[in-house]
Order: sequence, then structure tokens, then C-alpha cells
Amino acid sequence: MTNLSSKLKTLFRGLRSPGRGRSRLTVALVASLSLAGCALTVTRLNSAQKKPNNVWVFFTVEKGDEPVAGLQAADFQIYEDEELVSIYESKQVIQNPEVAAVMYTMLLLDVSGSITESGSADSLVDAATLFTDRVGKTQKVGVYSFDGDKEITAVVPFTEAQGAAVGGLESLRTYKAKDPSTNLHGAVIEGLKELEKQLAKEKKPLKFGTLVIFSDGTDRAARFSRDEMKTEIIKEQYKDYELYAIGVGAEIKKAGLDDVGRDGTELVTDQAEVKSAFERVAERIEKHTKRFYLLSYCTPARKGKHSVRITANSKDPKGKGSLQWDFNADGFGPPPDCDPNTPPSFPLKTNGVPVDGGDSGSSGGGGVKVKATASASAN
Repeated sequence: MTNLSSKLKTLFRGLRSPGRGRSRLTVALVASLSLAGCALTVTRLNSAQKKPNNVWVFFTVEKGDEPVAGLQAADFQIYEDEELVSIYESKQVIQNPEVAAVMYTMLLLDVSGSITESGSADSLVDAATLFTDRVGKTQKVGVYSFDGDKEITAVVPFTEAQGAAVGGLESLRTYKAKDPSTNLHGAVIEGLKELEKQLAKEKKPLKFGTLVIFSDGTDRAARFSRDEMKTEIIKEQYKDYELYAIGVGAEIKKAGLDDVGRDGTELVTDQAEVKSAFERVAERIEKHTKRFYLLSYCTPARKGKHSVRITANSKDPKGKGSLQWDFNADGFGPPPDCDPNTPPSFPLKTNGVPVDGGDSGSSGGGGVKVKATASASAN
């Protein structure tokens, strides 16, 4: 974006000057601004390299707030030290992200007295069932509930078996709240802790969590303050989590709900709209899972430190963007021959801290210089 910014400054200076060149500069300025709207954001999440000469990078591609899905290996160009690496030499492939990453979504449902005593449980169960069916196709889903009690309750533990989720949700149709009050702040705090605890059991190195909370009222129990909840949400271990909130009824306050749903909030006025609200959140989660890419290739480098730039080109939506990082190729080279389909050698992490990198080199996490750019150009 630095080159684009300098070009725009030059164009603005030209607009202040009289003459026929001014009209040409105006056209160029419009073109530059148009191209800026075509920029993709490519964000590296992790990368690694391993003998004989394998390199992997796990990243996301987005345009604005929308994920860019469906890119193929040929839609990426790999540059090492600013020299394009031939696709015949790199043998680049897109691997299934599931070989290195796991995704969990917790659905946290308000079953306080205002829900269970008002005849709203059936519409909630129906909406939650559709949600778990849809999201459960791409990740593990766990369903938990809360009322005024200090603890949240597991309705359906995290599972890949979609049928188990349906059976557990049915029990909520006749559920009676232990405490009819609403411990919203406490439920968010406990929900995040439980989500982190469940993800920690996974052996895959990359872990992504999503919390979706449904409530029809503000916090009435006052077990935790709003500030205490907000402090928990912004903790380092949850920085990569996505949080969504669904609110229903006149009692709910959107301002308070936005504190929870930092990645999206759905507010509806009556129970008849609950199903649609759940569907919209499920769609957003589903789309966001498609922004992940795991690119694997065979580097021609055999020694020393090298700078890698991966450029993504998308036709629909139209755009271009890149990411950059460094790796060390000391000792690289066959035998054996490099197989780009080899699973990645990312180190396991606990709260972002590598546990064991083995004999591979990794450049994910803190302390590594990373560049993520959204690019546009005007000639």
C-alpha cells in the first residue's frame, strides 16, 4: 500500500496545478482509487519448512470483511527473494486445511425463566437444531446453556456426530431453569474458558474457536460486571476467537450485545424471527471457514535465509494481495525428493506459544517479522 499512497499524493499535487495535464491526472486518480477497492487482505497465520525442501504456509484471504473462497494453487504466485518460482519447480498445491487445523463453535443458549416459562423454548430448539446441522458440517459444535446460575451447563459436548447434537437439544423443550435470572456476563466468561479448555485437548497445531451466544435479556444476576466480561473477552488467548451474539425481544439492549458480538450481532424483535437470525450467523461462520488456505510447495533454495512473498489473485471477487515472511534453507536438498502433499510440520501451540517444533523450522507466532499487504497499482 506504500506505493499506492505515494502515487495518490503525487496525483493530488497535480490536481492543484493548472493545465491540460490536470484532466489526465484526474482520470488517473479515479483509476487508482478504483484499483484500491480491488485489494485483497492476505494474512499469514503460520508457516514452516522442513527437509528435504518442503515449505508450508497457512493463511486467510479476504476482501474487506468478506472471505475469498475457492482459490486454486494456480491462483497464487510464489516469489523467493523477489524472483518468481516456476510452478513446475515449486509443484505447489493447496492442501485441505483440516490436516493442520481444527475449528470449534460453541453455541451458548439463554434458558432463563423468560425463555422456559414463556413458551419460547420450541422456537429456540428448532433454530438451534438448524444451526448445529449447518455449522456441524465443517467443524465441531458444542451446545451449552445458562440461566441465573453461576455455571454454564453442557447440553451437547463438542462432537463431530451431528445426530448427538439433535438429541441433546430436544431436552431443552421441557427444561426448567434452576435459577430464573440471567447471568449473561458470567456465561460469556465461562463460555470462553470452556471453549479454550476443549480446544486444548486437540492434537492439531492450529486451533480456532467461535462463540455464539443467544439471549433475550440483559444481565440480571450481576454475578459479574459488564467491565469484567469485557476484560475477559480481550484477553490474549481469545484474540483469534470469533464472537457472535443473537438477541431477541424488547428487553435486550443492542449496545450491551455488541460488547459480546464483536464479530457480528443479530437483534430481532420477536420469536418468529429467531430462526432467521440463527441462519444468518451460521452463514457467516460457514463463509469464514472458507477463507483459510494451506499452501504447500517445494523450494529451490538450498542454503541461507530467504524472503518469501505469496501473491493471491482472485477473479471473483476481483482483487490481488500478498503476504511475506523469511525462512532458512540450510541443509535443504534431495534426497529424498520433495513431496508437496506431505502434511505440514507446524509446531503445537498452547495460547500461541510453541510447544515442540521438532526438527522443522516454524515462523508462526510472535517474534517473527511478518508482512501482510493489500495491493493495488495504477500505471
